[in-house]
Amino acid sequence: MKRLTLLLAMTASALLTAGSTIAVGSAAASSTLPTLTIAITKSSIAVTGAAQSGAVNVVSTATGVKEASAILFLMKPGVTVAEVETALKNGAGKDPNKASKYGSIVFDAEANPGQTSEAQTNLAPGQYLALGGAGEGGPKLKAAFTVTASASPATLPTPQATVRSIEFAFRGPTVLHDGEIVRFENEGFLVHMDVVFPVKSKSAAKQVVKHLLAGKEKGLEKFAAGAPFEFAGPISTGAYQQETITAKPGWYVQACFMDTQDGRQHVQLGMERIIKIVK
Repeated sequence: MKRLTLLLAMTASALLTAGSTIAVGSAAASSTLPTLTIAITKSSIAVTGAAQSGAVNVVSTATGVKEASAILFLMKPGVTVAEVETALKNGAGKDPNKASKYGSIVFDAEANPGQTSEAQTNLAPGQYLALGGAGEGGPKLKAAFTVTASASPATLPTPQATVRSIEFAFRGPTVLHDGEIVRFENEGFLVHMDVVFPVKSKSAAKQVVKHLLAGKEKGLEKFAAGAPFEFAGPISTGAYQQETITAKPGWYVQACFMDTQDGRQHVQLGMERIIKIVK
């Protein structure tokens, strides 16, 4: 995917903008949910805390790495870790859709150095792989763990808004409120991601959408008003996660930068839109 080049360019531009910040989601009512922690370093990924079925608050941290992702992969019954490792080496790392034979990506969140990100999801009982890594080329860190069935599974708080990914669009409100819990759900058949980046104005957002549809990413950083971030990384069909909106109020472009089998990005097929975050 080309998204890394674009996101890095927009991040660099944002760092030159006075007062720009990277938004990190936090889970509302997280103190009432069991907590699962994913800690990523240059050489390891570790999962600690409540590995039980039901609603959980997932806390992701990173040390010594950049643009890391904390991924939870639920393996199908009978699938082995070795099979998943082979699939990742054979291309499933670059195209997550190829991993559907072995399981599903149920959670994918950013883990940035010096920050703690939180998001909520539901975990089914089963065998999992925690996957992590930085940059492109697929995750390189892994740790197997088991989620046991809880006798009394926790329940997620009801979201105040839901944004859905389909082929090839986003559905749901285009105005999100700072401080509200929003669920981001993949209702498509393909793996989708939910990347958002702030822009300087509504007219700038329209220009970004125009360029993304045309497959022209060069120069988009000039429209940026801050660093890009993810509401959800690439997740499989049916997967969802929710978080409290903490981003600065303003205009944003929401996009999916996954690739199709013929090499086009989902944004070229219409998977981007303008949204606004308000107080």
